[in-house]
Amino acid sequence: MLRFIIRRLLQVVPVLFVIITATFFMVRFVPGGPFTGEKSIPPEILKNLEAHYGLDQPLWRQYLSYLGSIAQGDLGPSFKYANRSVNEIIGDKLPVSLELGSLSLLVAMMVGLPLGVLAAVRRNSWLDYVASSIGMLGICVPTFVLGPLLVLFFAIKLGWVNASGWNDWSDRILPCLTLGFVYAAYIMRLTRGGMLEILNQDYIRTARAKGASETRVVLRHALRGGVLPVVSFLGPAIAGILTGSFVIETIFQIPGLGREFVNSAFNRDYTLVLGTVILYAVLIVVLNLAADVAQVWLNPKLKFE
Repeated sequence: MLRFIIRRLLQVVPVLFVIITATFFMVRFVPGGPFTGEKSIPPEILKNLEAHYGLDQPLWRQYLSYLGSIAQGDLGPSFKYANRSVNEIIGDKLPVSLELGSLSLLVAMMVGLPLGVLAAVRRNSWLDYVASSIGMLGICVPTFVLGPLLVLFFAIKLGWVNASGWNDWSDRILPCLTLGFVYAAYIMRLTRGGMLEILNQDYIRTARAKGASETRVVLRHALRGGVLPVVSFLGPAIAGILTGSFVIETIFQIPGLGREFVNSAFNRDYTLVLGTVILYAVLIVVLNLAADVAQVWLNPKLKFE
């Protein structure tokens, strides 16, 4: 296992290098700049700002300088927030996004897993049809449609919760339901498919023939193998929840890293865009690796390759 993890981590280096390089040059080739605004800046002040942030140097030198800073763990200063570094901004905003992602994942698991198991156990029953319909609805309705609909009904019409913000526990309900419902649909369908395949195996029929109760057969024998597709999906899913919170944080005005990333793109804040992309890339790689390890742990027949 250790050799597998080390080999995968070594593969991360060229991947991150390509991502950093591509993002660096893409943001620099976008029209405008970090100091471009509605009010024009006097040429003397603009020249001093560019010299202060090293933007007056050739692009290749800026690139090498940035790589050197990353190697030291320094993501550079923000161009839009005076006297603040990208490390500080990410440190302030990331906990909010992690909380949103964790609660959304909890919603997805609590809804998707039970529905998938029940749909598989009660195949072709009304319960199966209802669960499958919910899953299809969650897959087809995007978050930028579901979010405003929930706000319109629960916040504006009923007045049960706030339409936006991140102040008390009630402000977490609508964003987490919106983001978690989509992934609950995928988890439900994967769980149903995995459980149906396992429930048709010979050892399941043997367990039933020995007189094991249906609850024991499902929870003790079938569930571990049935959730394998879900485990393999969780790595990309968690990364998708964290990186896909841009829309949710914008709709509900949540002060997280996703919303900050969107603002940094509009503001041409080069270093903040790069820092956020690097962080999300690392999270995706690490979470995918964790999902692979968990999948092999649950199924010893698989091998680390």
